[in-house]
This record gives sequence, C-alpha cells and structure tokens, in this order.
Amino acid sequence: MTPQQYCEDKAAKSGSSFYASFRYLPPAQRDAMVALYAFCREVDDVVDEIHDDNVARTTLAWWRTELAALYHGTPSHPVMLALKPHVARFELPQAWLAEIIDGMQMDLDVPRYNRFADLQLYCHRVAGVVGQLSAQIFGYTDRATLKYAHELGLAFQLTNIIRDVGEDARRGRLYLPVEDLQRFGVPASEVLAYRESPQFEELMRFQIERAHQHYRKAWELLPAADRKAQRIGLVMAAIYRATLDEIALDGPGKVLNQRLSLSPGRKLWLAWKTWTFGYKP
Repeated sequence: MTPQQYCEDKAAKSGSSFYASFRYLPPAQRDAMVALYAFCREVDDVVDEIHDDNVARTTLAWWRTELAALYHGTPSHPVMLALKPHVARFELPQAWLAEIIDGMQMDLDVPRYNRFADLQLYCHRVAGVVGQLSAQIFGYTDRATLKYAHELGLAFQLTNIIRDVGEDARRGRLYLPVEDLQRFGVPASEVLAYRESPQFEELMRFQIERAHQHYRKAWELLPAADRKAQRIGLVMAAIYRATLDEIALDGPGKVLNQRLSLSPGRKLWLAWKTWTFGYKP
C-alpha cells in the first residue's frame, strides 16, 4: 500500500461527505485534500480512540515530532509521506497543521467551555485552520478568501457540535458553552444524561441560528473572483446547512438521542446542484 493509498483508505472508511466531495477536484488537489483529511482523522482518532490520557498525550507529542520531520523532509508515517509533495506545491504552513494538533490537545485539557469565545478558539484550531489549508489547496486570487474559509470552517464545526451532542455526551464531552446552558436553564447533568426538555430544544434552536450566522458571514466574505475555485467548500456548505435544516425540522431536542445525517442520495443531489448552479445562501 502506497502512502496515498493509505490516506484513501483512511478517508474512505470515515464515510465523510468531505471525502465524497473530493471527486470533483483535479488529481493534484484531490490527492492533497485526501492526505490533509487523513492527517485530521489520524490526530482526531488519538483523542477519540485512546482512552488512556497519558497514552493520548504521548501520541500527540509524537505527531508533533512527525510534523517537524515533515517540514525537514524526513517524515516516516504514511500520511506525512503523502502530504510531503503538497507542502511546497500548495504552500501549506507548518503552524496551521500544528494548530490542528493543538485543538486535539484541548480535548484532553479542557473539560468545559465557559463562554462561546472560549469555544471559538477550539473551533479555530480544529476547523478554521483546516478551512484555510483547504483554500490554499483549492487556490485563490484574493487573500480575503482565507477569511471566508476560516469562517466556513467555524460554521462546519458548530454544525458538528449540534449534530453530535448526544454522541459526545456518551463520551463524557460537552461542547455547549456554560453561559448558553445557564441562559436557557439547562443543567449540564441533564445533557450528559441525555434528558430532552423544552429548555434544551430552545437552546439547540439558538445554536442552530448561531451556526447559520457563520454560514452567512462566510458567504459575505468570499470574493466573487474566487467562488469557482472554492466550489468544493460551497458544496459542503450546502450539505451541512441542509443537515441543520433537517435537525430543526425534526426537532432539535432529539439530537441527544439520535444522530441525524442526510442520505447519500440527498448529499449527491445537493453536491450536483451546487456544483452546477452555484451556492444559494
């Protein structure tokens, strides 16, 4: 198995809409995005699948060493070997990749986020910089596109948090800010016990609207000259926003006990529609 085949296998097994959307890209961009996505999956799996905190910390420290080796031209892991030719080609900053690892470290170090501003730092690290790296790979003519990509990454992560509230609670994690829980009268203990309530439903409607605000801001920041180059991100925006709409229609309180996702056919239709006719904010 070549390093690129390893990344393809890692990405395909995730079942992510992101991986499915890469088929629209030219070969060099597609290979770079698959390698980047596989890197994100590898470091995310450290905190999701390793249940001993000390082992997880040691493993993340190893990934930091491997990232340094990548930029010295001497990586050993298949994902880093796959990324190696793309680092210079697409000018991918080492600091941005390091911030992704910093975000995963926060899952080990930060049990709760008191304010939304605190959560934004986490979203910046695990998703905002991924958006910027993706924009580097897709290409742009206006550096304002990087601000769009960062904002879109935040919107994606907020959507993930909404969709995965119940799944995260079963892992003992709660990403909803304490200030929001208190504002809507929802004890953290009830969320961690998967108890639905009218108050929790109102809290989640507030979270959904906040995520939509970030999608709208991202669109406003995207220069018209770069909309074509950034179409893959817009395809994903259409799919993720449709997921938010379905959660709202189904009853946002239900996210505690079920994980809503769009069917493969619906995702494919949204991808084709957005790719062909453009993104409709």
